[in-house]
Amino acid sequence: MLKMGLSPESRENVQVMLNSDLIVVGGGMTGTCAAITAARKGIKVILVQDRPVLGGNGSSEVRLWVLGATSHMGNNNRWAREGGVIDEILVENLYRNKEGNAIIFDTILLEKVIEEKNITLLLNTVVVDLQKKDAHHIDSLKAYCSQNATEYILKAPLFCDASGDGVVGFRAGASFRMGAESKSEFKEGFTPTEEYGELLGHTIYFYSKNAGKPVKYVAPSFALTDINKIPRFRNIKTGDTGCNFWWFEYGGRLNTIYDTEKIKWELWGVVYGVWNYIKNSGNFPDSENLTLEWVGVIPGKRESRRFEGLYMLKQQDIVEQTPFYDAVSFGGWAIDLHPADGVFSELPGCNQYHSKGVYQIPYRCFLSRDIENLFIGGRLMSASHVAFGSTRVMATAAHGGQAIGMAAALCSEYGCNPKDFVAEGKIEILQEALNIAGQGIPGVPMKNASNLAASARIDVSSELVLNTIPFDGPWLNLDFSAGQLLPLKKDTAYSIDVMCEADQSTVMVVELRASSKAFNFTPDVTIEKIFVPLEKGVNQKTISFKNCLTENQYGFFIFNRNPNVKIRCSEKLLTGIVSVFNKTNPAVNNHGKQMPPENSGFESFEFWCPQRRPKGQNIAMTISPAIELFGKQNLVNGLIRPYLQPNAWVSGWSDQTPTITLTWDEPRKIETILLYLDPDYDHPMESTQMGHPEDVVPFCVRNYRIMDGEGNQVFEKTGNYQAIQHIQLPQPVVTDKLEIVIEPQSSVALPSIFEIGIY
Repeated sequence: MLKMGLSPESRENVQVMLNSDLIVVGGGMTGTCAAITAARKGIKVILVQDRPVLGGNGSSEVRLWVLGATSHMGNNNRWAREGGVIDEILVENLYRNKEGNAIIFDTILLEKVIEEKNITLLLNTVVVDLQKKDAHHIDSLKAYCSQNATEYILKAPLFCDASGDGVVGFRAGASFRMGAESKSEFKEGFTPTEEYGELLGHTIYFYSKNAGKPVKYVAPSFALTDINKIPRFRNIKTGDTGCNFWWFEYGGRLNTIYDTEKIKWELWGVVYGVWNYIKNSGNFPDSENLTLEWVGVIPGKRESRRFEGLYMLKQQDIVEQTPFYDAVSFGGWAIDLHPADGVFSELPGCNQYHSKGVYQIPYRCFLSRDIENLFIGGRLMSASHVAFGSTRVMATAAHGGQAIGMAAALCSEYGCNPKDFVAEGKIEILQEALNIAGQGIPGVPMKNASNLAASARIDVSSELVLNTIPFDGPWLNLDFSAGQLLPLKKDTAYSIDVMCEADQSTVMVVELRASSKAFNFTPDVTIEKIFVPLEKGVNQKTISFKNCLTENQYGFFIFNRNPNVKIRCSEKLLTGIVSVFNKTNPAVNNHGKQMPPENSGFESFEFWCPQRRPKGQNIAMTISPAIELFGKQNLVNGLIRPYLQPNAWVSGWSDQTPTITLTWDEPRKIETILLYLDPDYDHPMESTQMGHPEDVVPFCVRNYRIMDGEGNQVFEKTGNYQAIQHIQLPQPVVTDKLEIVIEPQSSVALPSIFEIGIY
């Protein structure tokens, strides 16, 4: 029994002092990925999260799907899903939770964190103060947990602010901004007008469910009563739920930090008022059995403080795809700005335009320019308001968080400060470590200097020679233009055979196109156009192109819209091969062609995007000369996704025991083996609400075993579904040979491996 009498002085809470190598404040996707990345490199991390779950806007408290450069497959960014830890999380979520349950996603994030022995997780803990060593260095943080009434003093040499509002950077005195820069500062064409507003607002979602019987609804007194105050109310449909209501936005005219509670009440009024309209207006008779299952209790924030780094990303960097020597991450979401009046605005709910491909993000954007031991991540990273319209999305932010976590670990290892890695010679160390961990920085391959696989003789049981995409699939009606994306060689004249069925005599227009930037997937250069006459019925046609590509890059064989024609497709799936379609996706401002306003700083171009499985089959064809870019040389070229070419070894069609053999001139000591498999980087893998067609990506190798030179099995994996196989051998193996034997597991996809790392 504890019994305490009156104390003449105020009592103090329990105080706990914790020390670590890195303190990460903010347990959203950015902070979570930063903490996991750093912990896996062996440093001690304290992850401080002011909520009861991880994930931030991606958690069950807000329920926004995690998304990034893939943009719902609505842009021209092929194979652009962010790699590393964020990819591991999304692939894990696909396996366990392909239906998109936000509660399950919570558990996946929590599990990933608590399984890292180097992470101390403090949930429900808010940073309330800090101490500085001097003007440019943070010494410690003071935090409080409301659930255990405990105060924490947290000390570390390095800090990462991924809190969204910048609670650490603000208290530390770091330079920051709120609102939009003037057009004169960065000459950005998309700078918003005063009428449009300078800040993005907050959003609260709701979910409904069918109760199986009539359910009445009586709205609370604070619910919005006049639905006409929401100009877009006619867009509301009974079946919409969750992220469908991203446009329930408010707060851009207020202070999006200090006015958050006021904004929340306004949004609650909108949500309950809309539900009242759905249930009681009489306009939705099919809502009779629906009940309100869940309403967010905290708003999802889009924008508040942005901190100034050593470099500030701007619109031109995104649109022009500026190359950076210190690139550590990438983005690809459209520059997506919203009117400050949000749900009450007469303007469209968003105003977004795309670039022609992904863009690099430099390391300097993640460093506070004046607090020497502070990383800035997520919504805080150094970007203009306009550029922030793209960098703010969660998968992009998480990818940057991984760069922060790796940089912090390397600072600890090398005894350096964060800014030391800006220097040429040091930044390459960070880039290499990130790419080995699966970051996939565009245009920055692994150097493989320490990779034993790069010094081995590599033999394979077979290699794909792509002369045919089999004619074994359905017929595709050309109600819209379709294209087959293939890796082609420069100065090579190609010929293709296709099978078409015409309702009547007609002409099919076929084009060969390429991208003006070889690394992009926007077909903005027409190489040649051919008019192919078709007779009524089935036609087998040979289409020979005289003109050639001038670069080694992906090309597009495009079949223009003709509703009188069907073209044969294939059931086969191949790593680095995809079909694309000139359709629309209004949710991401894709109307087939981007037509931006004059002087907005964006380009006009067509959208050619895949369709989600089970749709989107490859177009069946024979190809001459055959494409021979799936060979063993790709296993050590330093790239782990398609970029200019497939960058993957793919087995031959008839190989029943695909095998890769690595042989050295003398025995090598092997402790770690890395296999980089294909998780279909083209699939967005939205974390919540949107369901997915399968729980395991069909391209991914499921079962394999590894043998040494004596035929001893050193490792076996069954039922795999993850992209990166990090195999830490229980005991080092000394051998002059390794053999990787794969069990083909799919009737539609051939086994493939992007890269092998042996250390």
